[in-house]
Amino acid sequence: MSAVPDTGGTQDAPGADDASGAGDTPGSDDAPRARGAVSAPGPDGRPRKVSRRFPLFTRDTARPEGGGRAAAGDAPAPARQWPLLSVVSTVGLGLLLTAFDVFRVGTIVIGVALIGGAVLRWALPDVGMLAVRSRFTDMVTYGVLGVAIVLLALMAQPKPVLEIPFLDDTLHYTI
Repeated sequence: MSAVPDTGGTQDAPGADDASGAGDTPGSDDAPRARGAVSAPGPDGRPRKVSRRFPLFTRDTARPEGGGRAAAGDAPAPARQWPLLSVVSTVGLGLLLTAFDVFRVGTIVIGVALIGGAVLRWALPDVGMLAVRSRFTDMVTYGVLGVAIVLLALMAQPKPVLEIPFLDDTLHYTI
């Protein structure tokens, strides 16, 4: 099958069914319509017929759910992207603390920032550029990385705050 736009006339592909029911009323011939499987509008703005096969070349990427603006479109860019900016600025604070030789606190702040990103992704309907993948994948990724960083920071030498015996045995076994 090939992607052939329907110009809204009466010419149809053989065996094509009218999926939308559009164009059945008199006087609606000027509205664009496509019969059969329909996808997004083509370059000319008219609906186009498509195949169910995957395209050879990808021309567009679907926005992840929740990937809309976190504030109105007339707001300045920082206000529209406040969820991402809050996570990135908290990570920056953690890196700054780590640079000033407060390693454990700095890495805990970085982990907490990622956990906060997971919470923001779960709680808010639109998080702007903090949405990278689906909501579930983003939450799991941010959450697992955040928890892992916090646990590693608590187990760091010298004087670990948290001791997990099987991880200590694994470390000694691998080295």
